[in-house]
Amino acid sequence: MMKAILIDDETSNLENLRTLLETYCPQVAVMAMAQSVGEAVDAIGRCLPDLVFLDIHMGDKTGFDVLKMLPARNFEIIFVTAYDQYGIQAVKFAALDYLLKPIDIEELRDAVNKAEHKLARRIPTSQLDFLLQQLKVPELNASKIALPMQNEIRYVTLSDIIRCEADNTYTHFFLAGSEKILVSKSLKEYADLLWPNGFLRTHQSHLVNPTYVKSWLKEDGGMLLLTSGEKIPISKPNRDRVKQALKQL
Repeated sequence: MMKAILIDDETSNLENLRTLLETYCPQVAVMAMAQSVGEAVDAIGRCLPDLVFLDIHMGDKTGFDVLKMLPARNFEIIFVTAYDQYGIQAVKFAALDYLLKPIDIEELRDAVNKAEHKLARRIPTSQLDFLLQQLKVPELNASKIALPMQNEIRYVTLSDIIRCEADNTYTHFFLAGSEKILVSKSLKEYADLLWPNGFLRTHQSHLVNPTYVKSWLKEDGGMLLLTSGEKIPISKPNRDRVKQALKQL
């Protein structure tokens, strides 16, 4: 049984989440609920939870303020928010779980199951420390990303990512130094996350760091030749957008 604390500034949201957990996640025991940063810090100190559900937007404060005030963060965390842009980019870069309101039951179950799996394997919560470091960067001009692998969380510098390639619901990351790692998340998720950092979605199955583009080949309707010697296809719907982006480099 996982001991959990729910943190949200609205009573109705707390009651709704508690009901969902009681109904669909019997492995979770709600020990306390808090509606402010101060209450949350106190509840975590008293209950020593295994799992914390933390609202990102809490009046004039944020859930991140709760984390900053804790001397230790020995628990798994699932962020909950109605604002899918407010802080979510930082959470995604840290490879932490989040739920959007209104909460989807299957997504809730999946997030809880993942937390239970990590707790059982005693995986360190270094992602929370990484998240707080990310939040110190103005406008989240992130230089690193956390990539969840089977037995570890790898922290990779964005400039070391040459390209990404889809493999069903998995993504292969090709890194400088000829290293290749497999991550159990879809390419779409990383394409959405990395496009503000200049990465190009050239094709349904390919995402490219333009730093490693050597030239545009006219064969087969258009391909990118990378400095590694690899040729990456460009789909017709993406052709103009990719060409325009490369002109701005």
